[in-house]
Amino acid sequence: MAQKPLRPCKHPGCPELTREGWCQAHKPKHQRRESAAYHGWYNLPVWTQDLRPAQLLREPFCRECARQGIRTWAMVVDHVKPHRGDWLLFVDPGNHQSLCKRCHDRKTALEQAEKRRKNG
Repeated sequence: MAQKPLRPCKHPGCPELTREGWCQAHKPKHQRRESAAYHGWYNLPVWTQDLRPAQLLREPFCRECARQGIRTWAMVVDHVKPHRGDWLLFVDPGNHQSLCKRCHDRKTALEQAEKRRKNG
């Protein structure tokens, strides 16, 4: 099987050649290692055919936008409390909320920043 061609590291100004996109010195530290074990749950029928569609039917508009008096269609089913691999939290409808993509991305970024701040 052919190997990927060598390319410069994605870090600006780094001349190191790599097949992975980033050289060892500049490889991002925040990779999906922890969540890799449970990220596939979002492809299970219990999520794609049952929980997600049921939540969007129950709550078709973004909960965060609604708090501000704005009516925006929800596209994402979010876990109010991040489940971090806890199956019971993952499937608990009481832990689900409907959000628009913008509000979900903002919430996720804040959660990740808080987690990084705590972990130092």
